Amino acid sequence: MIALAPESFLGVFMIFCRVGGCLLMVPGFSSPRVPAQVRLLIALSVSLALSPLLLPLFQGKIDNQSPGTTLYWIVGESLTGLVIGFLGRIFFFVLETVMNAASTMVGFGGMPGAVAEGVDPVPAVEALIMMSAAALIFAADMHWELFRGIVDSYARIPPGQGIGSQTALVRIVDQVTTSFILGLRITSPFIVYAVAVNLAAGFANKLTPQIPVYFIATPFIMFGGLMMLYYMSNEFMTQFLAGYVEYLRRG
Repeated sequence: MIALAPESFLGVFMIFCRVGGCLLMVPGFSSPRVPAQVRLLIALSVSLALSPLLLPLFQGKIDNQSPGTTLYWIVGESLTGLVIGFLGRIFFFVLETVMNAASTMVGFGGMPGAVAEGVDPVPAVEALIMMSAAALIFAADMHWELFRGIVDSYARIPPGQGIGSQTALVRIVDQVTTSFILGLRITSPFIVYAVAVNLAAGFANKLTPQIPVYFIATPFIMFGGLMMLYYMSNEFMTQFLAGYVEYLRRG
């Protein structure tokens, strides 16, 4: 049992700083569709649930701290949580970027849909994929894997140590590289399809300049893009979830 001392309350608040910073950025919980009060309640509940496991890591370290040192610990724990959450947010940024490009390539760029994660209007196909990705994260219980990763982060980044600017930048660059490779692998069929159909439409327009080939071909291009999305959505969503799970396990 851990005695309820002032240091224990300060330790719980330190845990809340890392957990709250992570939930502020990580996909799903950080959506504008989730009210701020709900996010605060989730962060507080998770912090209290993890405190019996994590409080021993703070014993003997936060006793008789000066106010400046305590403030340094609070800032360091908050930044560590923000970086952990931002590494997961990168996956959604990249997925949003590549799906926006794919939607434009197959003719759906000018059709705005309901916003799932952000606040700016996006193509309907992109909104559908982003909503599906956010729903699958919770349906596959990956939010529990996220909480496990937060606990494991204390073994790699002990309390008060901070993640360090160089380490954070290296991890962010590596995550961006990995995410864009995954995004290009997901959207590569749409890129090949868009290049092929637009090249064919260009040749047809050169052979018959009196016929507006592009206007005639646009519905067929859009139909082909929808068929590709129908038959390949399971595969590329599986690829995306596999990459996201790898991030959660590596931390």
